[in-house]
Parts: sequence; C-alpha cells; structure tokens
Amino acid sequence: MPQTEDDVAPLSQPRARRGRPRDPERCRRIMEAARSHFDAHGFERASVDAIAADAGVSKMTIYSNFASKEGLFEAVIRDRTDGVIGGLAGVEALDPKLPQKALLAIGEQFLALTREKDTLGQFRSLYGAAGTQREACLAFYRQGADRLIGDLATYLRHADAQGALNIRNPRQAADLFLSMFLGDGHIRGLLMLDMPEARENKALLREAVRVFTAAYAKAP
Repeated sequence: MPQTEDDVAPLSQPRARRGRPRDPERCRRIMEAARSHFDAHGFERASVDAIAADAGVSKMTIYSNFASKEGLFEAVIRDRTDGVIGGLAGVEALDPKLPQKALLAIGEQFLALTREKDTLGQFRSLYGAAGTQREACLAFYRQGADRLIGDLATYLRHADAQGALNIRNPRQAADLFLSMFLGDGHIRGLLMLDMPEARENKALLREAVRVFTAAYAKAP
C-alpha cells in the first residue's frame, strides 16, 4: 500500500528529538489526541492531520517535535509503558534486596497493561500490519517489550549483585518473567474472548513470582 503524507514527515523536517515538546500543556494535548486516534484507528489509519486538529496544534508542530508519525507513535507507547517500571528512575527506586516485593509490583503493572483493551487493540493492529508497517512495529517493540525487558534486566542485575537472586543472564531472566503473563489470558484478550477474572489474575501473579524466585534463588 503506498504511503500517504500522513505516514512520513516532509524530507525537510529535522530528525526526531528525544524528550517531550517544550510546552508541557501542548505536549499533553498532542499525546492525548494521538493516544485516542491510535487506539481508535490503529497506526496505519490514524491521521496526523486529525491528531493535530484535536490537539489544537498545526501538523508542522507535531513533525517538529516528533519528526514523523512513527516518532509520535513511539512516544505514545513509551508513555503507556512508563507505569510498569518507570525507566531507570523506577528501577533505582526498587529495593534489590526485596525481589519478591519488586516483582509483585512489576508483574501487577505489566499484567494490567497487557489486559487493557487499548493495548490489545494495538497488538492486533500491528500484527496485521507487520508486513507493511515495519517502522511502526519497531517503535512498538522498542518502547514496549525491548524497553520493559531491559529495565527489568537492570533490576535483576542489581538483585544479583546484592545476593538476593542468582541471575546468570539478566535479560533472559527478565524475558522469562514477563512471558509468564502472555499466556491464556492474553491470547483470550487478543481473540476478544471472555477475559480472566481479577482473582485469576492475582493467582497468576502470585504463582509467577513464586516460580521465578524459586528458580533464581541464591544457593544456600
């Protein structure tokens, strides 16, 4: 499918800046409008013109801050995953001597994120567009799975250094832990079937943390 002017920024536009637009209120409006349109229409059908109109800014303002539609999408995904661990600042706030407590908190947030209707909709949309929307898929991966696994791996590295866990490969261990929440309930959500009840999610969370901490317990 040929790209429209909504799919890429003009060639004369600067590359994406790291961080947020300088005006916090303008940033909030852009992010809220973008989140609404991406959730409602998916990446491919969401229009930068419509996002700009809803945010009360020009299309050029969006491109000057995010460089492209993909850049804006990546910022939205990053904002959504902030609540799971919170980047390096969030990692540093977790006590490496209390991995069970930290993993319960991380797992609870991740489980809630993967059960959200909007998140599931983005999974469905991008799975269907994987062959034609490589940049959008990369953005989703970078600010979703890759970022969360990396942040959790950093925490696990700290826990290993403190002797609370025995982690030989932190990234692999982080991947395994988060993967425990992408089974039956997640698949049912993707297929738009009945979702697990809250008590089932809590039981899954407790068991995942128990199994993980037992597997990576420090040898006596």
